[in-house]
Amino acid sequence: MSRILITGKTGQVGYELERSLQGLGEIIALDRSQMDLADLDQVREVIRRIKPTLIVNPAAYTAVDKAESEPELAMRINGEAPGVMAEEAKKLGAAMIHYSTDYVFDGSKDAPYVETDPTCPINVYGNSKLAGEQAIQAAGIPHLILRTSWVYSTHGKNFLLTMLRLAKEREELGIVSDQFGAPTWSRTIADTTAHIVAQSLTASDQQEWWQPRSGLYHLTAQGRTSWFGFTEAIMAHPSITKKPRLKPILAQDYPVPATRPINSVLSSQRLMDTFCRIPDWRDALRLCQN
Repeated sequence: MSRILITGKTGQVGYELERSLQGLGEIIALDRSQMDLADLDQVREVIRRIKPTLIVNPAAYTAVDKAESEPELAMRINGEAPGVMAEEAKKLGAAMIHYSTDYVFDGSKDAPYVETDPTCPINVYGNSKLAGEQAIQAAGIPHLILRTSWVYSTHGKNFLLTMLRLAKEREELGIVSDQFGAPTWSRTIADTTAHIVAQSLTASDQQEWWQPRSGLYHLTAQGRTSWFGFTEAIMAHPSITKKPRLKPILAQDYPVPATRPINSVLSSQRLMDTFCRIPDWRDALRLCQN
């Protein structure tokens, strides 16, 4: 029976993973109090004690703007800790699924990014997440690195919940209209991961299954919109009775410490060709809000 270790179980993706992966093995889901990625010695100790056959790592330092003033901490959690997990996985003969980000790109491409496009992070968070990818790849273990973007859910801190709160508080909202991406529901990420894990478990030879499939994939909802378009779709839901006026603004008019990519659209075609379909962002949002 597989033993699946999930990190960051209280986060947006970790919360959903604990539910989506049920039935696929013995699930051991930990929060930061049980496994703090900033404490590399603790990360090693926990993995050695649990001896998982699969490590699923959604835990991360995700405060993009705060990372600009805490680069060492962001690098330890996002860059070094995944490398430590991969090293321990190698000793156990375990596989690893890790989540990364659109922020490994600079956003200058006019088309959706594919996995083979050169990376060029433009903020500390993106640099730290790229370092994590590279550390896992260097370990030479069976792995999937799943890059996602614009993650939202019905709990935690995210754009959807922020907009729903502000809709009750303000008459008008200025929303950035010149940054583009694909809003991705955390449950889409978790359910897609579960599909992949289930496929792996049907194989009689795990090594034979992982070897041709290991690597980098983009996992985002299909379609494309701006933050303004995402907000319009959120506010269109009939449950929102108090609808503020929405005013499109440029990213330069909403200064933040960390520079964001203009284009965060990732092509998930490789993942869909290999594993399973991913829904359009509008369909996922409707399901999330219902």
